[in-house]
Amino acid sequence: MPVKSFVPFAQLRRQPTIVVDSTANGAALVLAHWRGAPTPPALRDDTSAGSVLRALHAPATPGLTAAAVTANHFDVDGFVGVWSLLHPALALRHEPLLRLVATLGDFRELDLTDPLADEALKLVCWLNAEEKARFYEPFGAPARRRREDEASAEKFAWFLPAFGAVLENPETGRAAWEPEYARVQQAQLVMQSPATHIRRYPEIGLVVVETPEPLPYYALFGPTAGFDMVLSLYDGQRYEFEYKYTTWIDLESRATLPRLPLQELAARLNHQETAPERWTFDGITDTGPLLRLGGHSLSKVQRYADPDQRPIYASSISPHELEAEVVAFFRARYAGLVPRKRWTWADIRAAGEPRG
Repeated sequence: MPVKSFVPFAQLRRQPTIVVDSTANGAALVLAHWRGAPTPPALRDDTSAGSVLRALHAPATPGLTAAAVTANHFDVDGFVGVWSLLHPALALRHEPLLRLVATLGDFRELDLTDPLADEALKLVCWLNAEEKARFYEPFGAPARRRREDEASAEKFAWFLPAFGAVLENPETGRAAWEPEYARVQQAQLVMQSPATHIRRYPEIGLVVVETPEPLPYYALFGPTAGFDMVLSLYDGQRYEFEYKYTTWIDLESRATLPRLPLQELAARLNHQETAPERWTFDGITDTGPLLRLGGHSLSKVQRYADPDQRPIYASSISPHELEAEVVAFFRARYAGLVPRKRWTWADIRAAGEPRG
Protein backbone atom coordinates (compact mmCIF):
# COMPACT_ATOMS: atom_id res chain seq x y z
CA MET A 1 0.00 0.00 0.00
CA PRO A 2 1.45 3.42 -0.97
CA VAL A 3 2.57 5.74 1.82
CA LYS A 4 -0.22 8.22 2.55
CA SER A 5 -0.37 11.77 3.81
CA PHE A 6 -3.06 14.00 5.25
CA VAL A 7 -4.40 16.90 3.16
CA PRO A 8 -6.84 19.61 4.27
CA PHE A 9 -10.43 18.94 3.22
CA ALA A 10 -10.41 21.82 0.74
CA GLN A 11 -7.74 19.98 -1.27
CA LEU A 12 -9.95 16.91 -1.74
CA ARG A 13 -10.25 17.19 -5.53
CA ARG A 14 -6.62 18.04 -6.26
CA GLN A 15 -5.64 14.37 -6.18
CA PRO A 16 -7.26 10.98 -5.51
CA THR A 17 -8.23 11.21 -1.84
CA ILE A 18 -9.70 8.92 0.83
CA VAL A 19 -12.31 10.65 2.99
CA VAL A 20 -12.64 9.47 6.60
CA ASP A 21 -15.56 10.12 8.97
CA SER A 22 -17.05 12.54 6.46
CA THR A 23 -18.61 12.30 3.04
CA ALA A 24 -17.91 14.21 -0.14
CA ASN A 25 -18.37 13.96 -3.87
CA GLY A 26 -15.22 13.18 -5.75
CA ALA A 27 -13.57 10.99 -3.11
CA ALA A 28 -11.57 7.98 -4.24
CA LEU A 29 -12.98 6.09 -1.25
CA VAL A 30 -15.24 7.02 1.67
CA LEU A 31 -14.74 5.28 5.02
CA ALA A 32 -17.42 6.71 7.28
CA HIS A 33 -20.33 5.64 9.44
CA TRP A 34 -22.31 8.77 8.60
CA ARG A 35 -25.91 8.08 7.63
CA GLY A 36 -26.02 7.36 3.90
CA ALA A 37 -22.24 7.53 3.40
CA PRO A 38 -21.06 5.45 0.38
CA THR A 39 -18.79 3.24 2.46
CA PRO A 40 -18.33 -0.14 0.68
CA PRO A 41 -20.75 -2.64 2.29
CA ALA A 42 -17.96 -5.04 3.28
CA LEU A 43 -16.22 -2.24 5.20
CA ARG A 44 -19.18 -0.87 7.15
CA ASP A 45 -18.59 -0.65 10.88
CA ASP A 46 -20.02 1.09 13.93
CA THR A 47 -17.19 3.64 13.85
CA SER A 48 -15.41 5.27 10.94
CA ALA A 49 -12.08 4.12 12.39
CA GLY A 50 -13.51 0.60 12.39
CA SER A 51 -14.19 0.91 8.65
CA VAL A 52 -10.61 2.05 8.12
CA LEU A 53 -9.29 -0.95 10.04
CA ARG A 54 -11.49 -3.25 7.98
CA ALA A 55 -10.04 -1.65 4.83
CA LEU A 56 -6.50 -2.29 6.05
CA HIS A 57 -7.39 -5.99 6.07
CA ALA A 58 -8.68 -5.68 2.50
CA PRO A 59 -5.84 -4.02 0.53
CA ALA A 60 -7.54 -4.72 -2.81
CA THR A 61 -10.38 -2.33 -1.91
CA PRO A 62 -10.91 0.05 -4.87
CA GLY A 63 -9.61 3.52 -4.02
CA LEU A 64 -7.44 2.41 -1.12
CA THR A 65 -4.28 3.07 -3.12
CA ALA A 66 -4.99 6.82 -3.07
CA ALA A 67 -2.08 8.60 -1.39
CA ALA A 68 -4.08 11.46 0.18
CA VAL A 69 -6.37 11.21 3.22
CA THR A 70 -8.70 13.86 4.63
CA ALA A 71 -11.61 14.58 6.98
CA ASN A 72 -13.84 17.63 7.33
CA HIS A 73 -13.58 17.81 11.12
CA PHE A 74 -11.43 16.61 13.99
CA ASP A 75 -12.75 14.18 16.58
CA VAL A 76 -11.43 11.03 18.22
CA ASP A 77 -13.02 8.55 15.81
CA GLY A 78 -12.10 10.46 12.67
CA PHE A 79 -8.57 11.10 13.89
CA VAL A 80 -7.99 7.43 14.71
CA GLY A 81 -9.19 6.52 11.23
CA VAL A 82 -6.92 9.05 9.49
CA TRP A 83 -3.94 8.10 11.65
CA SER A 84 -4.49 4.40 10.95
CA LEU A 85 -4.35 4.95 7.18
CA LEU A 86 -1.06 6.79 7.59
CA HIS A 87 0.40 4.13 9.95
CA PRO A 88 -1.21 0.86 8.82
CA ALA A 89 1.24 -1.61 10.38
CA LEU A 90 1.13 0.06 13.79
CA ALA A 91 -2.64 0.45 13.55
CA LEU A 92 -3.19 -3.24 12.90
CA ARG A 93 -0.85 -4.13 15.76
CA HIS A 94 -3.05 -2.06 18.10
CA GLU A 95 -6.37 -2.73 16.38
CA PRO A 96 -8.43 -3.82 19.45
CA LEU A 97 -7.26 -0.79 21.42
CA LEU A 98 -7.89 1.63 18.55
CA ARG A 99 -11.40 0.24 18.12
CA LEU A 100 -12.08 0.90 21.81
CA VAL A 101 -10.68 4.43 21.54
CA ALA A 102 -12.93 5.23 18.57
CA THR A 103 -16.02 3.79 20.28
CA LEU A 104 -15.33 5.68 23.49
CA GLY A 105 -14.67 8.89 21.59
CA ASP A 106 -17.91 8.79 19.58
CA PHE A 107 -20.41 6.85 21.69
CA ARG A 108 -18.89 7.54 25.13
CA GLU A 109 -19.38 3.89 26.03
CA LEU A 110 -16.60 2.44 28.22
CA ASP A 111 -16.75 -1.31 28.87
CA LEU A 112 -14.90 -1.66 32.16
CA THR A 113 -14.68 -5.43 31.73
CA ASP A 114 -12.43 -5.04 28.68
CA PRO A 115 -8.75 -5.40 29.66
CA LEU A 116 -7.88 -2.50 27.34
CA ALA A 117 -10.54 -0.13 28.72
CA ASP A 118 -8.19 1.72 31.06
CA GLU A 119 -5.64 2.31 28.32
CA ALA A 120 -8.36 3.48 25.91
CA LEU A 121 -9.61 5.98 28.47
CA LYS A 122 -6.12 7.40 28.94
CA LEU A 123 -5.68 7.87 25.18
CA VAL A 124 -9.05 9.57 24.75
CA CYS A 125 -8.38 11.84 27.72
CA TRP A 126 -4.99 12.73 26.22
CA LEU A 127 -6.58 13.61 22.88
CA ASN A 128 -9.25 15.71 24.60
CA ALA A 129 -6.82 17.56 26.84
CA GLU A 130 -4.28 18.37 24.16
CA GLU A 131 -7.02 19.46 21.75
CA LYS A 132 -8.43 21.97 24.25
CA ALA A 133 -5.05 23.18 25.48
CA ARG A 134 -3.43 23.68 22.09
CA PHE A 135 -6.39 24.54 19.86
CA TYR A 136 -10.09 24.85 20.73
CA GLU A 137 -12.83 22.65 22.15
CA PRO A 138 -15.00 20.42 19.88
CA PHE A 139 -17.49 22.46 17.82
CA GLY A 140 -15.67 25.62 18.86
CA ALA A 141 -14.50 26.77 15.42
CA PRO A 142 -17.57 28.93 14.54
CA ALA A 143 -17.16 30.97 17.73
CA ARG A 144 -13.68 31.83 16.44
CA ARG A 145 -15.14 32.75 13.05
CA ARG A 146 -13.48 29.81 11.39
CA ARG A 147 -14.76 26.89 9.36
CA GLU A 148 -14.23 23.53 11.04
CA ASP A 149 -13.00 21.85 7.86
CA GLU A 150 -10.25 24.48 7.59
CA ALA A 151 -9.36 24.96 11.27
CA SER A 152 -9.25 21.24 12.03
CA ALA A 153 -6.34 20.75 9.60
CA GLU A 154 -4.10 22.40 12.20
CA LYS A 155 -5.16 19.81 14.77
CA PHE A 156 -4.37 16.95 12.42
CA ALA A 157 -0.98 18.47 11.66
CA TRP A 158 -0.05 18.41 15.36
CA PHE A 159 -1.67 15.15 16.45
CA LEU A 160 -0.71 12.88 13.54
CA PRO A 161 3.04 12.78 14.34
CA ALA A 162 2.48 12.86 18.13
CA PHE A 163 -0.09 10.11 18.66
CA GLY A 164 2.05 7.04 17.96
CA ALA A 165 4.35 7.59 20.93
CA VAL A 166 1.43 7.92 23.36
CA LEU A 167 -0.31 4.91 21.82
CA GLU A 168 2.78 2.77 22.42
CA ASN A 169 3.36 4.19 25.91
CA PRO A 170 0.47 6.17 27.43
CA GLU A 171 2.67 7.20 30.37
CA THR A 172 4.44 9.67 28.09
CA GLY A 173 1.20 11.68 27.98
CA ARG A 174 0.28 11.42 31.67
CA ALA A 175 0.59 15.14 32.39
CA ALA A 176 -2.14 15.82 29.83
CA TRP A 177 -4.51 12.88 30.37
CA GLU A 178 -4.37 12.52 34.14
CA PRO A 179 -6.81 15.30 35.23
CA GLU A 180 -9.72 14.13 33.07
CA TYR A 181 -8.84 10.49 33.68
CA ALA A 182 -8.99 10.99 37.46
CA ARG A 183 -12.32 12.80 37.14
CA VAL A 184 -13.80 9.93 35.13
CA GLN A 185 -12.39 7.34 37.53
CA GLN A 186 -14.07 9.09 40.45
CA ALA A 187 -17.33 9.26 38.52
CA GLN A 188 -17.13 5.54 37.75
CA LEU A 189 -16.99 4.84 41.47
CA VAL A 190 -20.22 6.79 41.87
CA MET A 191 -21.82 4.86 39.00
CA GLN A 192 -20.89 1.57 40.68
CA SER A 193 -22.00 2.65 44.15
CA PRO A 194 -25.35 2.02 45.88
CA ALA A 195 -26.19 5.69 45.23
CA THR A 196 -26.73 4.93 41.53
CA HIS A 197 -29.67 2.95 40.16
CA ILE A 198 -30.00 1.86 36.53
CA ARG A 199 -33.22 0.77 34.87
CA ARG A 200 -33.44 -0.49 31.31
CA TYR A 201 -36.38 -0.51 28.92
CA PRO A 202 -35.09 -2.62 26.02
CA GLU A 203 -38.32 -2.48 24.03
CA ILE A 204 -37.78 1.26 23.45
CA GLY A 205 -33.98 1.38 23.76
CA LEU A 206 -34.02 3.55 26.90
CA VAL A 207 -31.70 3.47 29.92
CA VAL A 208 -32.63 5.43 33.04
CA VAL A 209 -29.65 6.41 35.19
CA GLU A 210 -30.55 7.69 38.65
CA THR A 211 -27.46 9.14 40.34
CA PRO A 212 -26.86 12.02 42.79
CA GLU A 213 -25.01 14.53 40.59
CA PRO A 214 -24.25 15.11 36.87
CA LEU A 215 -21.24 13.07 35.76
CA PRO A 216 -18.79 12.93 32.83
CA TYR A 217 -20.19 11.08 29.84
CA TYR A 218 -17.45 8.44 29.87
CA ALA A 219 -18.81 7.25 33.22
CA LEU A 220 -22.49 8.08 32.72
CA PHE A 221 -22.83 6.31 29.37
CA GLY A 222 -20.70 3.30 30.28
CA PRO A 223 -23.68 1.08 31.21
CA THR A 224 -25.74 2.23 28.20
CA ALA A 225 -24.07 0.16 25.44
CA GLY A 226 -26.74 -1.41 23.26
CA PHE A 227 -29.23 1.36 24.05
CA ASP A 228 -29.86 4.62 22.22
CA MET A 229 -31.64 6.91 24.71
CA VAL A 230 -30.58 7.96 28.21
CA LEU A 231 -32.73 9.62 30.85
CA SER A 232 -30.56 10.98 33.67
CA LEU A 233 -32.26 11.65 37.01
CA TYR A 234 -30.19 13.69 39.46
CA ASP A 235 -30.90 14.68 43.05
CA GLY A 236 -32.94 17.85 43.48
CA GLN A 237 -35.31 16.86 40.65
CA ARG A 238 -32.78 17.76 37.95
CA TYR A 239 -33.08 15.85 34.70
CA GLU A 240 -31.79 15.45 31.16
CA PHE A 241 -32.90 13.18 28.34
CA GLU A 242 -30.55 12.51 25.42
CA TYR A 243 -30.57 10.64 22.15
CA LYS A 244 -27.15 9.05 21.81
CA TYR A 245 -24.95 9.49 18.75
CA THR A 246 -25.68 5.84 17.90
CA THR A 247 -28.88 7.03 16.20
CA TRP A 248 -27.20 9.79 14.17
CA ILE A 249 -24.97 7.38 12.26
CA ASP A 250 -25.54 4.12 10.39
CA LEU A 251 -24.84 1.67 13.19
CA GLU A 252 -23.65 -1.63 11.75
CA SER A 253 -23.68 -4.00 14.74
CA ARG A 254 -27.41 -3.87 15.49
CA ALA A 255 -30.76 -2.53 14.40
CA THR A 256 -32.15 0.65 15.94
CA LEU A 257 -35.42 2.51 16.23
CA PRO A 258 -35.61 5.93 14.54
CA ARG A 259 -35.29 9.17 16.46
CA LEU A 260 -38.58 10.89 17.18
CA PRO A 261 -39.09 14.65 17.37
CA LEU A 262 -39.28 15.75 20.99
CA GLN A 263 -41.69 18.69 20.81
CA GLU A 264 -44.74 16.61 21.81
CA LEU A 265 -42.97 15.21 24.86
CA ALA A 266 -41.71 18.68 25.77
CA ALA A 267 -45.26 20.04 25.48
CA ARG A 268 -46.54 17.35 27.83
CA LEU A 269 -43.87 18.17 30.39
CA ASN A 270 -44.42 21.91 30.08
CA HIS A 271 -48.13 21.33 30.76
CA GLN A 272 -47.17 19.82 34.12
CA GLU A 273 -44.19 22.04 34.92
CA THR A 274 -44.55 24.84 37.49
CA ALA A 275 -40.86 25.80 37.72
CA PRO A 276 -39.98 29.11 36.00
CA GLU A 277 -37.92 27.41 33.29
CA ARG A 278 -39.46 25.63 30.31
CA TRP A 279 -38.64 22.26 28.76
CA THR A 280 -36.56 22.76 25.62
CA PHE A 281 -35.35 20.30 22.99
CA ASP A 282 -32.97 19.97 20.06
CA GLY A 283 -33.92 18.81 16.57
CA ILE A 284 -33.55 15.19 15.54
CA THR A 285 -30.63 15.93 13.21
CA ASP A 286 -28.46 17.24 16.05
CA THR A 287 -25.65 14.79 16.86
CA GLY A 288 -26.97 14.32 20.42
CA PRO A 289 -30.37 15.98 20.91
CA LEU A 290 -31.16 16.98 24.48
CA LEU A 291 -34.51 17.43 26.20
CA ARG A 292 -34.02 19.49 29.35
CA LEU A 293 -35.40 22.22 31.52
CA GLY A 294 -33.77 25.30 30.03
CA GLY A 295 -32.57 28.46 31.65
CA HIS A 296 -31.08 29.70 28.40
CA SER A 297 -30.22 28.14 25.08
CA LEU A 298 -27.10 26.00 25.13
CA SER A 299 -24.45 26.38 22.46
CA LYS A 300 -23.28 23.32 20.54
CA VAL A 301 -20.08 23.41 22.61
CA GLN A 302 -22.13 23.25 25.83
CA ARG A 303 -24.38 20.48 24.51
CA TYR A 304 -21.37 18.38 23.57
CA ALA A 305 -19.60 19.02 26.88
CA ASP A 306 -20.13 16.74 29.88
CA PRO A 307 -23.36 17.14 31.89
CA ASP A 308 -21.38 18.31 34.93
CA GLN A 309 -20.11 21.25 32.88
CA ARG A 310 -23.50 22.86 32.14
CA PRO A 311 -26.34 24.15 34.35
CA ILE A 312 -29.19 21.70 35.04
CA TYR A 313 -32.30 23.18 36.63
CA ALA A 314 -34.73 21.82 39.23
CA SER A 315 -38.14 20.68 37.99
CA SER A 316 -41.44 20.57 39.85
CA ILE A 317 -42.09 17.11 38.37
CA SER A 318 -41.09 14.16 40.57
CA PRO A 319 -38.54 11.64 39.25
CA HIS A 320 -41.16 8.87 39.20
CA GLU A 321 -43.62 11.02 37.26
CA LEU A 322 -40.98 12.12 34.76
CA GLU A 323 -39.74 8.60 34.11
CA ALA A 324 -43.30 7.36 33.67
CA GLU A 325 -44.09 10.17 31.22
CA VAL A 326 -40.98 9.54 29.11
CA VAL A 327 -41.49 5.77 29.03
CA ALA A 328 -45.18 6.11 28.15
CA PHE A 329 -44.42 8.55 25.33
CA PHE A 330 -41.89 6.32 23.62
CA ARG A 331 -43.85 3.12 24.17
CA ALA A 332 -46.85 4.69 22.45
CA ARG A 333 -44.90 6.28 19.60
CA TYR A 334 -42.69 3.27 18.92
CA ALA A 335 -45.62 0.85 18.90
CA GLY A 336 -45.68 -0.82 15.49
CA LEU A 337 -42.18 0.37 14.50
CA VAL A 338 -39.62 -2.36 13.91
CA PRO A 339 -35.92 -1.74 14.62
CA ARG A 340 -33.73 -1.96 11.52
CA LYS A 341 -30.54 -0.71 9.95
CA ARG A 342 -30.02 1.94 7.28
CA TRP A 343 -32.69 4.44 8.26
CA THR A 344 -32.50 7.43 5.94
CA TRP A 345 -33.26 10.89 7.30
CA ALA A 346 -36.41 10.81 5.14
CA ASP A 347 -37.43 7.55 6.82
CA ILE A 348 -36.79 9.06 10.25
CA ARG A 349 -38.82 12.17 9.54
CA ALA A 350 -41.67 10.03 8.22
CA ALA A 351 -41.61 7.87 11.36
CA GLY A 352 -41.91 11.00 13.46
CA GLU A 353 -45.01 12.32 11.70
CA PRO A 354 -48.09 12.64 13.96
CA ARG A 355 -50.38 9.65 13.92
CA GLY A 356 -54.12 9.63 13.72
